[in-house]
Amino acid sequence: MVSRNDKTSELLEVFRRMWLIRAFEEKASLLYAERQIAGLLHLSIGQEAVAVGACSLLRKNDYVFGGHRSHGHAIACGADINKLMAELAGRATGYCGGKGGSMHIVAKETGFITATGVVGGTIPLALGAAFAAKERKNGQLAVVFFGDGAGQAGAFHESLNIASLWKLPTIFVCENNLYMEYTPIADVTAVPHPAADRAASYGLERIVIDGNDADECYRTAQKAFAKARAGEGPSLIECMTYRHSGHSRADPAKYRPEGELEKWKLRDPIKIYRERLRQFGVKDSDIEAIDASVRKEVDDATERCKAAPNPPLDILTTDVYADGGWAWRN
Repeated sequence: MVSRNDKTSELLEVFRRMWLIRAFEEKASLLYAERQIAGLLHLSIGQEAVAVGACSLLRKNDYVFGGHRSHGHAIACGADINKLMAELAGRATGYCGGKGGSMHIVAKETGFITATGVVGGTIPLALGAAFAAKERKNGQLAVVFFGDGAGQAGAFHESLNIASLWKLPTIFVCENNLYMEYTPIADVTAVPHPAADRAASYGLERIVIDGNDADECYRTAQKAFAKARAGEGPSLIECMTYRHSGHSRADPAKYRPEGELEKWKLRDPIKIYRERLRQFGVKDSDIEAIDASVRKEVDDATERCKAAPNPPLDILTTDVYADGGWAWRN
């Protein structure tokens, strides 16, 4: 039996991880405004519960894959925010030496294998990792996070079919934030839920959950992970959530109906969890201490990032091909 003290510690850790993602991305947004971060920056502010709820159950040898909005997934896996912030800013101390940027994160020591700017692009990669895990027979699994727009991609359907047919230990997690870049997903999808409503086609259970409730995400992932580790095949989970910002940092999101953002902010995942902590007897002073600690951690990472050197020019010609070279192949 889990004691109340142990349960409180678990709740506080969930809150800390969500708050770390929020503080990190708020700071990244400021750095973008200061032109310390270039290119595209996709923030997951408002979606933290999905990443933390699912990743809290991972083992060190599990595989995690993300998409173009995956800073939160990497942090939830335990990524070093110093290396992550440096990567976003294109500094030599980043995870990929400043070469990958926001959409191509790699933090393999945490199990976060890679992210990509290609919609649905890592879904087949997770399938391959899951196939390898099944062959090893050691209880490993692969988790892949993607947005509602990926439900339109062929790779999504092909991968679901193979994963179900071969009973691969894959957890497909769709973060439905209602928008496919600038287009409401409801305008381009024949079914209300672009992931879950297709599950039956591949012999899978229809699962739709509140993606703003970290505990519900945790409980649902717990069942799916246990099923996968037992050799009973994949699960497809659609998490209903909402991004507070636009598609990217450069998007003012004026296409959203008036009042929609304010309505969703009432169900901010951090707000929900803060109230849950209070109901569990956690003092406001303890919650504020977590807030202060996390913000200091992010501020320190930001200062290290600003002081870090830019990558040398010669890395432009490295890692272009599998053998590390760059010369044109005939």
